[in-house]
Amino acid sequence: MSTPFNSEKIIVHKINESELSTFLVGFDIDNNGESKYRIKPLINKLSDVIYEFAFGFHEGEETSNNEILARLTEAAQSIYKIDVFQKVKDIYDNDGSITDDLKDKYLRRGEFGELILHLLLRDFHNTIPLLSKIYFKDSFGAVVHGFDAVHIEPNTKTLWLGESKLYKNGKIGIKALIQDIEEHFQSDYLNNEFLIVSKKLKHFDNIPEKDYWIDLMSKSTKLIDQLDSINIPLLCTFDSNLFTNHSDENDQTFINEYLSEMKELKKYFDDNNNHPLKTKLNIILVLLPVQNKIELVKGLHNKLSLLQKLGE
Repeated sequence: MSTPFNSEKIIVHKINESELSTFLVGFDIDNNGESKYRIKPLINKLSDVIYEFAFGFHEGEETSNNEILARLTEAAQSIYKIDVFQKVKDIYDNDGSITDDLKDKYLRRGEFGELILHLLLRDFHNTIPLLSKIYFKDSFGAVVHGFDAVHIEPNTKTLWLGESKLYKNGKIGIKALIQDIEEHFQSDYLNNEFLIVSKKLKHFDNIPEKDYWIDLMSKSTKLIDQLDSINIPLLCTFDSNLFTNHSDENDQTFINEYLSEMKELKKYFDDNNNHPLKTKLNIILVLLPVQNKIELVKGLHNKLSLLQKLGE
């Protein structure tokens, strides 16, 4: 089945369970016949998502071939109008990086965890982006919502509210995700965010069943009914020694170690998630181990910088 970005040629959906969704980018051979982690194909694929990530469906879905480059350039420019992306770009341009102990969670957004989550939801969980915070920041001058992803699944009438972390250490990233759900999945926070999102949705007519989603987010809808219609994907992208200790993702030893690491992280999440409503929250822990988080982020900023300069 065709997916919006065809990323299944690069990203393998390894575990697909109701509460755990894990992914894998493997190896290929270089010109010398040496095994190499597929970092460049991953960066290129994520770059394909930039326009939709930045503008959602707010400006329509149709793009002619001669408009693609112009729109990607426009998207890159819009992204760098947001302070956190520009600040993180400057850090990486000066051979710095974001460490796991950084307390500024907004600065972390400039590392593209939200972009990765957007791609995984679109290609592997059949969602549609309900709105783009970057579009509204660029067009209206204000951040729309606190969630890293607000997507919908019209066929199942499910609202997807996602959070993402991009860390060196997987357990530290998961700990940060647990803090997010503790802060965000409370009635007052949800009502405030839903109010803002609903107001913005009224500007657009191309949202599938728009009135249904606005009604779901209405303050008069019971919290228990809202939570029953919401999936909460929590993405942690993190460094894994799997990609330095091995060179073939099809090797059984690699597979066994991969599955063991994913299950261990899921157990860590379950053991540390003490949200009082956890039995009512439809949480999906989404795990994407990579060879080198810093190389991934730096590569993405380099790619976007080139696109940005094309419009100057």
